[in-house]
Amino acid sequence: MPKPPARPSEAILQGPIAPALLKLAGPVVLANVFQTVYQLTDTFWVGRLGADAVAAVSFSFPVIFLFIAIGGGITIAGTILVAQAEGRSDTRQVDYIAGQTYAIVTLLSLVLAASGYVLAEPLLRLMGAAPEVLGLATEYLQLSYLGLPFVFGYFVFQALLRGVGDVKTPLYVVGVTVLLNFVLDPLFILGWGPVPALGVAGAAAATIGTQGLAAAIGLWLLLSGRRPIRVRLSDIRPDLALARRIVGLGFPASVDQGMRAVGLGVLVTLIAGFGSEAVAVYGVGTRIFSFVLIPALGLGIATSTVVGQNIGAGQRQRARETTTVGSWIALGTMTAAGLLAFVFARPIVAAFVPGEPAVIEQGAQFLRIMAPGWGLIGAQVVIGGGFSGAGRTYVSMAISIASLWMLRFPIAWFLSTRTALGLEGVWWAFPISYVGGALVAVVWFMRVLRQPVEDDDAIEEQAVTESTTARPFGR
Repeated sequence: MPKPPARPSEAILQGPIAPALLKLAGPVVLANVFQTVYQLTDTFWVGRLGADAVAAVSFSFPVIFLFIAIGGGITIAGTILVAQAEGRSDTRQVDYIAGQTYAIVTLLSLVLAASGYVLAEPLLRLMGAAPEVLGLATEYLQLSYLGLPFVFGYFVFQALLRGVGDVKTPLYVVGVTVLLNFVLDPLFILGWGPVPALGVAGAAAATIGTQGLAAAIGLWLLLSGRRPIRVRLSDIRPDLALARRIVGLGFPASVDQGMRAVGLGVLVTLIAGFGSEAVAVYGVGTRIFSFVLIPALGLGIATSTVVGQNIGAGQRQRARETTTVGSWIALGTMTAAGLLAFVFARPIVAAFVPGEPAVIEQGAQFLRIMAPGWGLIGAQVVIGGGFSGAGRTYVSMAISIASLWMLRFPIAWFLSTRTALGLEGVWWAFPISYVGGALVAVVWFMRVLRQPVEDDDAIEEQAVTESTTARPFGR
């Protein structure tokens, strides 16, 4: 068996924090760029089919995201527990937790795929999809759900490797599959030669094929021992004690992501009352934002890994400093991105929906309103990543509930239906919720900074005990 590469934990546990964060975040950001290219490529080619086609994908996105979010919390729990075990230099526990996490996510993905396929059309009707959009959206959504086990398979693979600090391997895997998607997307959507034009459904078919390849490569790497994690078949046999620990830690993260997905769906329902063009504007605007958010998400993941490993190594003060440094970096980079988007809003939107002047004009307005607040959401994401790395996933959940359900949706509803702003009132709800969410995150984190480091001991000792006594390990 080939010898796995050296474990990359040394730089994470000692030395300057900012370089360690950026070294981890760089490949994560690039991998997330590639991952988002899947969505942007879909939007680009589907945009050639007209506003109804873009609206169909826009309706489908929050529903898909909801189901992915439910399982996504389990992958986050796996990352946290693997990172903390890596910080303790317990390589056997790293492998075992990885195997259990993979088994749970695989089983959950099958259940969610079947449920999503059956519920696709009723959910879209509930969201208010117009008749001319419903058929296209249903076809796209059902195909997307059939590929959900592949999506989950790749997600859990990259999450586990990131927990031990290996951020380059997921980058290589997703890079290859995204290049393939560049070819398959226009081929399946528009057709060529013997390949029929599948329209909107072609975007889902291309993604299924490429994500399936990524999942297969990831599983082979985990089983072969060619990466810092080696999963044995015995590691995936059910361990109820550890499964409860993983699910318990992942549940708040699932709720966090799920609340975001439901929030997107509720907003689509509200925006649908303004017509399919408004839904297309929202879809394009949120896709652009999801791309711009990638640096903050990368820093959040890197922060979670560094915090988790340092807590596992007993270095809690360094974990706190990591969150502070990461937040300032995110605030600066996201603010710069927001200023650029504000200046070049119209050409950015026009690149996704050429030939749709009304969508371009409204989309540019949406971008100019929300872009100046992007730095705040970046800091919020990184602070949430720090809390997650410490095993306190409930904090991110609470921040999301405050930002989305206590601020964004109520404000969007009020401004769009009870004032003269109309649709523009929905757009203004975004920067307002950014300010509120960031304020909650910063206040919560400042409370932690004012506490003595020793106050964390009981919480972290309990987490370590629960994750190490579920089953005896041994080589």
